[in-house]
Amino acid sequence: MTLLFDSPLVNGALDVLANGVLNLAWWQVLLAGLLMTHITIASVTIYLHRHSAHRSLDLHPAVQHFFRFWLWMTTGMTTKAWTAIHRKHHAKCEQEEDPHSPQIYGLKKVMWEGAELYRSEAKNPDTLNRYGHGTPDDWLERNVYFKHSVVGISLMMIINVVLFGGLGMAIWAMQMAWIPFWAAGVVNGVGHFWGYRNFEAQDASTNLIPWGIIIGGEELHNNHHTYPTSAKFSVKPYEFDVGWAYITVLSKLGLAKAKKTPPRLSYGEVRPVADEKTLEAVIAHRYEVMAGYAGQIRDQLAKEVAALKAGAVDAQIVKAANRWLHRDTEKVPASAAEKLTQARAAWPVLDKMITMREELRQIWLNTGRNREQLTGDLQAWCKRAEESGIASLREFSMKLRAVRVA
Repeated sequence: MTLLFDSPLVNGALDVLANGVLNLAWWQVLLAGLLMTHITIASVTIYLHRHSAHRSLDLHPAVQHFFRFWLWMTTGMTTKAWTAIHRKHHAKCEQEEDPHSPQIYGLKKVMWEGAELYRSEAKNPDTLNRYGHGTPDDWLERNVYFKHSVVGISLMMIINVVLFGGLGMAIWAMQMAWIPFWAAGVVNGVGHFWGYRNFEAQDASTNLIPWGIIIGGEELHNNHHTYPTSAKFSVKPYEFDVGWAYITVLSKLGLAKAKKTPPRLSYGEVRPVADEKTLEAVIAHRYEVMAGYAGQIRDQLAKEVAALKAGAVDAQIVKAANRWLHRDTEKVPASAAEKLTQARAAWPVLDKMITMREELRQIWLNTGRNREQLTGDLQAWCKRAEESGIASLREFSMKLRAVRVA
C-alpha cells in the first residue's frame, strides 16, 4: 500500500491536484487571476456598457460572442438584464426607481450590497421588458447563457482548479467578487457620492480618479453621465480611459467602430452679437460652457482670497466657497448654504458672477420661449456681462460669441 502511494503516477497526480497543470508560483497565479479579472472588466465596459446599453459602439459578431461567453463563465450575468438595469439607472437616476443610487439607498448599502440590488432588479419583468430591448435573443442566449448561468461559473471554477490547483479556488472566489465589488459597489456607489466633477450633470455622478486600469475607464463616471452615448469616457488631457484604448486597438483591427465621442468646443471669429448660431452652439456645448464659467469663478475666488488680510474672512467660508460656489443651487447642501451667502456678501464681484451664471443657465432651461426669444436673451446676457466692469465676465462673454458647433 505504501509503495502504491509512493509511485510516480500517484505523486504526479497529487502534485497536479495541489499545483495545477501549469505548476505556477503563487505570484504567477495571482497575476493570471488579475489578468482574467481585467478581461472581465473589459468585457463589461466595452460590450455590456458601451456597446449594448448605450449603442455608442459597434462590435464584430465574433468579439460580441467572446464577451458573452467570457461573462457567462466569470459573472453569470446576462446581456439583457445588465443592459436593462443600467438603462433604467440612467432614466431614473437619483430617483426612487433608480436600481442602485447611493443618494436613495445610502452609500453603505450600494457599496456592500450592490450585487443583491442588481439581482433583485434583474427579477423585475417590467425592467427587463421596458429597458432590455435590442439585446441578444438567439439560441445560445435562451438555452445556455440565460438558463444555465450556474454552469458557466462552475465551469470557470473547474478550469481554475485544473490550471492552478488549490489556489485556483482562491482565484475563482476573486473572480466572483470582482464585478460585485468594483462595478456594483465602487462605480455605482462611490461614483455617485465622492470624487471630482468636470461637468454639472443633472445627477450626482463623479469621477473617482483621472485614470484607472482596474475598472476599465468606468472611474470616469461624471464624464459618462454627461455624455452617455459617447464610446470614450475621458475628456481631459490628464484623464486615461483604458477601455477606449482597447476600443482603439479593436477599431484598427476592423473589429469595432465607435459611433460617438464627447463633443468638443470649437471657436471662430467673435461675432458682433450673439445670434441664433451662437445660441445653437452654446446649448449644444452647455456642459463645456458651464465648466469654463466654473473655471472663471474659481480664478476670481483665488484672486479675492489672495487679496484678503489674515483673518478677514472665516476659513470655513473660503472652503465652502471653493467647494460649492460654482455649482448649481439645487446641488448645494443645506449645511453649506449659509456660508455661501456670507461669501457672496463678502465678495460682490463673485456675487455678480454667480447671479449671471444662473441667468445664463436659465437660457437653455427656459423651454417656454422660442428660438428668437432665447437668442435675444443671450444677446442681453452678453451685453450685461461686457458692461459689468468685471474683466473675467467680459472675457467670457466675448469667448461665448466665438463658440461654434464642432
